[in-house]
Amino acid sequence: MSFINYASKEINCKIIYYGPGLSGKTTNVQYIYDQTTEEQKGKLVSLSTENERTLFFDFLPLSVGEVRGYQTRFHLYTIPGQTFYDVSRDFIIKGVDGIVFVADSQAERMEANIESFDSLKQSLERQGYDIYRIPLAFQWNKRDSGTTIPVYELENTLNVIKKPSFEAIANQGKGVMETLTSVCMSVINDLKGGQT
Repeated sequence: MSFINYASKEINCKIIYYGPGLSGKTTNVQYIYDQTTEEQKGKLVSLSTENERTLFFDFLPLSVGEVRGYQTRFHLYTIPGQTFYDVSRDFIIKGVDGIVFVADSQAERMEANIESFDSLKQSLERQGYDIYRIPLAFQWNKRDSGTTIPVYELENTLNVIKKPSFEAIANQGKGVMETLTSVCMSVINDLKGGQT
């Protein structure tokens, strides 16, 4: 549900980073913020809760081009991973244009990944979104941990809808921009009337 600002000739799109607690959502957004020039980004806002924080900032990527003469500004959000934040997650998901699902590759976190993805599907359904149609990319984060789940297992368990996926080590910046670029391009394609 993109918002068009006619005065500034911008289309504002919302991308959320979703996944279990401590999977690397905040690390992704912080890295993107740090790599974005001052002229292209807004202020990084952090809303802290007792166990996790939600980050937000907006940026204007110069490389994705225009849509019908309008620049595209992306607003990135992280969503709290713990299940007791269902209400705030639903609020943040409202009006979403694209999603990055950040899965924790550590073997002991597989159950949390599954639970979080199920929660995402339910949240999207409550908001009237079709998970098969919304721009979505998977990120298999923490590929440098000692007990990584094989990629094929993550794909077979979580990515049954066959969306783009990327291996990552977010705290080193590996795979972060590739994941973001994929979902941004899917959103742009969607805006232009293409298929995601």
